[in-house]
Amino acid sequence: MNEKKEVAALEQALRRALVGEVRFDKATRAMYATDSSNYRQVPIGVVIPRCEDDVTATLDLCRQFGVPVLSRGGGTSLAGQCCNVAVVIDFSKYLNKVLEVDPGRRIARVQAGTILDDLHRCTTPYGLIFGPDPATHDRCAIGGMIGNNSCGIHSVMSGRTSDNVEELEIITYRGLRMRVGRTSEEELDAIIRGGGPRGEIYAKLRDLRDRYAELIRTRFPRLPRRVSGYNLDELLPENGFNVARALVGSEGTCVTILQATVRLLPNPPVRVLVVLGYPDVFLAAEAVPHILTFGPVGLEGMDDYLRRFLRKKKRLSDNEKDPLPEGTGWLLIEFGGQTKEEALEKAQAMVADLARGTVRPSVKFPTPQEEALIWEVRKSGLGATAFLQDGRHTWPGWEDAAVPPENLAAYLRDFAALRDSFGYESALYGHFGDGCVHLRLDFDLLTREGIQKFERFLDAAGDLVARYGGSMSGEHGDGQARAHLLPKMFGHELVQAFREFKYIWDPDNRMNPGKVVDAFGPAENLRLGENYRPWQPSTHFHFPESFGSFSRALLRCVGVGRCRRLEGGAMCPSFMATREELHSTRGRARMLQEMIRGDFLTSTWRNEEVKEALDLCLSCKACKSDCPVSVDMATYKAEFLAHYYEGRLHPPAHYAMGLIHRWAHFAELAPRLTNFFLKAPVVSTLIKQAGGFAKQRELPLFARETFTHWFFSRRPQSRAEGVAARRSTARTVILWPDTFNNHFTPEPLKAAVEVLEAAGWYVVVPHTRLACGRALFSAGMVSLAKRLLCQVMRVLQEEIRAAIPIVVLEPSSAAVFRDELPALFPQDEVAQKLSQQTFLLAEFLVRFASDWTPPRYERRAVFHAHCHHKAVMQVNYDEQLMSAMGITFSAPEPGCCGMAGSFGFEKEHYEISMKIGERALLPAVRQAAPDDLIIADGFSCREQIRQATGRVPQHLAEVIRDALNAQETKSASQ
Repeated sequence: MNEKKEVAALEQALRRALVGEVRFDKATRAMYATDSSNYRQVPIGVVIPRCEDDVTATLDLCRQFGVPVLSRGGGTSLAGQCCNVAVVIDFSKYLNKVLEVDPGRRIARVQAGTILDDLHRCTTPYGLIFGPDPATHDRCAIGGMIGNNSCGIHSVMSGRTSDNVEELEIITYRGLRMRVGRTSEEELDAIIRGGGPRGEIYAKLRDLRDRYAELIRTRFPRLPRRVSGYNLDELLPENGFNVARALVGSEGTCVTILQATVRLLPNPPVRVLVVLGYPDVFLAAEAVPHILTFGPVGLEGMDDYLRRFLRKKKRLSDNEKDPLPEGTGWLLIEFGGQTKEEALEKAQAMVADLARGTVRPSVKFPTPQEEALIWEVRKSGLGATAFLQDGRHTWPGWEDAAVPPENLAAYLRDFAALRDSFGYESALYGHFGDGCVHLRLDFDLLTREGIQKFERFLDAAGDLVARYGGSMSGEHGDGQARAHLLPKMFGHELVQAFREFKYIWDPDNRMNPGKVVDAFGPAENLRLGENYRPWQPSTHFHFPESFGSFSRALLRCVGVGRCRRLEGGAMCPSFMATREELHSTRGRARMLQEMIRGDFLTSTWRNEEVKEALDLCLSCKACKSDCPVSVDMATYKAEFLAHYYEGRLHPPAHYAMGLIHRWAHFAELAPRLTNFFLKAPVVSTLIKQAGGFAKQRELPLFARETFTHWFFSRRPQSRAEGVAARRSTARTVILWPDTFNNHFTPEPLKAAVEVLEAAGWYVVVPHTRLACGRALFSAGMVSLAKRLLCQVMRVLQEEIRAAIPIVVLEPSSAAVFRDELPALFPQDEVAQKLSQQTFLLAEFLVRFASDWTPPRYERRAVFHAHCHHKAVMQVNYDEQLMSAMGITFSAPEPGCCGMAGSFGFEKEHYEISMKIGERALLPAVRQAAPDDLIIADGFSCREQIRQATGRVPQHLAEVIRDALNAQETKSASQ
């Protein structure tokens, strides 16, 4: 039987045997072909088990067919250990339960796919946590942490994962299922006497221990972050022959983990952060050993590169307050305590002591807001350093070496010199309290010369770490990236012991083969490589941050998986609703990368697998701001659909919503008659069917009078082509009449006129009928959108050149001018100026009406910011304005409302639209008191709220107008 038939037979056998999902399609295999590393291996297929019996059945069948297996959780590995030509078993979707929390014994029992934050939600009520907390804590699986021996920011307090595992429920490739943990000599003897497969394994483990015991004691580096190699030291008698801990960090090369019993630690209820600034990162590292004597719970370091990222990513201007103290190298030191006073006392004692030293750091105790920003930037380090300042890519491969903390400063100086001698650039940051340094280097992984240089550098860097008594990996594991360096660290004899350890568990070499032991070399299976020749299609968007290349833009996704979070943040709403990798930003990016690559998926704009992956993308732009590397999936989708539908018909909903600016013009001629048909049951049903709309949706009704008609009637003297404003008036502002507010809900625009005039501005409106084309982008009608934008620039060019600001009420329309426009016309001066002169109402009032006092309005509100508002603009202006007005507001978890323009109206997307809305926003609106304000600036957001809850939300412009009116009424009555 040939290989293709064998794979098909295996797939059918798995489908018959499993309750869970079996996926051998090309799209799924493409998504699982890589992790966050430099490596790519297309898997044979993917199994998503619903129960542990599915895992057993999968192993049984894979063994019958002689097929390798690979366990996978969050898929964020950086050394290539999470990709292989194997059947991938993804535990994250279903086998993710916290099975037991025993606060008395301070343990918890979890399934392998349990997300770390989910465990913490179960343990924090008892004041307990699972200590290791990598930066991926909101999406990493505990099974993956065990496979990798993860650590995290607070490992100076909690140690590695191996220090916190009590027992494991495992199953071998040959089907032996057993529980392993600490084993006394008496228990060990009994197990071996009992014979059978378990007794045979334990006998071989004991023999291995006895033969290599002295080498293990003398050659294993002594440092907090020894993650490289297998934990053979845990088999020593003095460590209790702990088989569970010996298996931690084995990267799926020995056994499959089903469940874990983990140790819980007391969680200091109060923590205080103090930030120390030094002249450079080397002097900061010199202070680490002394600072450790004060007992911090966290001790991180970073250089100036991350601060520059902070300013770029968070849009901090040069005159805004820096959350970091003076310096170019910083230590972030966290102290814990039962009370704030206790934690603060520890921090102040350390600061006072350091002030007496020869190198006196600058000191800052950040505010809660500054602290949150600092930690966010530090945790985003991997993504933040994925590109150099000039846009060049950096790569993992040497990103997590560790040395004893007392050697850190010397190592950093020597490493920086080595790096510079090779002509590489990088940030330097990481877990300095444990001597672990993170960085990404600008390796050339596209040419033979560059790859050879990469290999030479790894060899030299490995020698340097070994000289300082360090570990090749201090956090991310060996995989195939660093396995070849293990002899430098342990010697060849112990590497042979590692080989024997693996083959005790996996004599068939079918458990994640080619990783850690007998591993592929660091230049094999590269995602890029000297033969990488991506398709370079012509595009509408210019992708200026990626040197004008669509294929380079797609490489922005480095696989950190932040889009796989289920709580917190706005990205990615479709993944939050489905828990499907295909419907995460990363999954879509992987599909597009494979399309561009062309050797597995086809390089064509008519690629159906890619189209399916993009189908549930809401074009919310959350990834543009929430993703550490600013993956812009909304733009990629618009580009793809533009070519996919070139020369063919779009779905009806694309015409119905994409051309809404045209239909609205016709409806303006007879709005009452139009609304009559929209409300008539039979006609409405036919319209929904013809337009591809969900039958559950109400069709929005047109206003009897458009805003522009109202405005022109109000001030006929100020109308002409363009805006023809009173050009001698310095305080002139253009109010943009977007299609939806103009034709459906003109009240916000009317309110904005009153508010802007009250703030002392002269308001003008374009006379020519213009549209920004927002709905066209979502439908992939980019060419038509470009024509509309060209018309806008042509009509308003005089006002744009005169720097007259433009206030836009609809956030998605403002995003067109701020985001899509400059990406479509990067060399056009008018486009760039229009982008810079476009503001939402709150931003405009805060920045340009500083002499105006907002009216007081002592009300409570639920405030929901549009996705594009959060992604492209800044919500803090709205929050600042509402606070100044006296509005007490709450904001539901930042995420999409689910409507997303036409998305939620489309019949095939209605259910997921509602599921997304029901995650946070809609329940929050229903729970609001009847007299609470519901504030939502986005038209589609207001429609989702109104249709799903019956509440009538307002635009912030209406709220301010109402406050002004209330203020006037109050003044008149006095």
